[in-house]
Amino acid sequence: MAAYILRRLLLMIPTILGIMLISFAIVQFAPGGPVERVIAQLQGFDMGATSRFSGGGGDVGRGGAMTPGAAADTASKYRGAQGLDPKFIAELEKQFGFDKPAWERFLLMVKNYAVFDFGRSYFRDESVLKLIGEKLPVSMSLGLWMTLISYSVSIPLGIAKAVRDGERFDAWTSNLIIIGYAIPSFLFAMLLIVLFSGGSFWQIFPLRGLVSENFSELSLPAKIGDYLWHIFLPVLAMTLGAFATQTFLTKNSFLDEIRKQYVQTARMKGLTENRVLYGHVFRNAMLIVVSGFPGAFVHAFLTGSVLIETIFSLDGLGYLSYESIVNRDYPVVFANLYIFALLGLVVNLLSDLTYTWIDPRIDFETREV
Repeated sequence: MAAYILRRLLLMIPTILGIMLISFAIVQFAPGGPVERVIAQLQGFDMGATSRFSGGGGDVGRGGAMTPGAAADTASKYRGAQGLDPKFIAELEKQFGFDKPAWERFLLMVKNYAVFDFGRSYFRDESVLKLIGEKLPVSMSLGLWMTLISYSVSIPLGIAKAVRDGERFDAWTSNLIIIGYAIPSFLFAMLLIVLFSGGSFWQIFPLRGLVSENFSELSLPAKIGDYLWHIFLPVLAMTLGAFATQTFLTKNSFLDEIRKQYVQTARMKGLTENRVLYGHVFRNAMLIVVSGFPGAFVHAFLTGSVLIETIFSLDGLGYLSYESIVNRDYPVVFANLYIFALLGLVVNLLSDLTYTWIDPRIDFETREV
């Protein structure tokens, strides 16, 4: 097992490099950029992604000076830069690190990211790592609650559907689950806001934030109540469509096990149905479901909260990523991408190790990576 884990860890290195290289290359051809954003602000306009630039992934304040001729060429690359001193444009590029060749910027980024040095945000003047640390609890809170609630509901429901396969209960619960899965989470979130957050009906739940402004002044029970009051609607919107996959996966897994010979043998021995179901079937059937828990949590944590955080004005990683992309804050964008990709690879490894923990008969040493 140690050799398998080591091979998987080593394979993460080229995978991460490939992800970062592709993302970095795409940014080189993306319209707009931080330099154009500054120019647009100086001209009194909102940033518009109207032209292309040779930038992305640079480090603030690093790089050499630019010659006057190159400065003039630089100014001509940016629409809206008319009337601005070419030397000023060159200084902007130097500030954002775009005066270096693309390959040099990429290698510098890889070197810094290897030690988790993500630099500083272009437009917030804060450490990127500090920004991520500040937003992380919000996204983790949403992802954890969504995963726990969806598993606590979908597993018992999936077992009940497997036991009553083909009956009326199985049919109507399947219809409800499919309808819930088909409704986009952001659309359901807006419906909840209209109904329960002072839209056209009731003002029951708050519209924004994870806690109230006077949270620090509240007692411990009041803090818990305030937190649950704020998070109820966002978590409800996120978990609506999360039941379908886990419920049907649980049902199908139990059905496969129930039809096996050892279950028939246990029944012939006179064991009760509950003893057969929870004493023999449960562990084997839950192998696939439980081993997917780390992946389900990371999926909810990384991808499921972007729209929900934006709609409910929750200042988490999802909203930070969205805002950074819109503002062309590339240090934050690449740092989030790097962390998300690394977490995804680690979670895939943890899922495989969970298999062996649940069922020791599984041996990855005999498999080729």
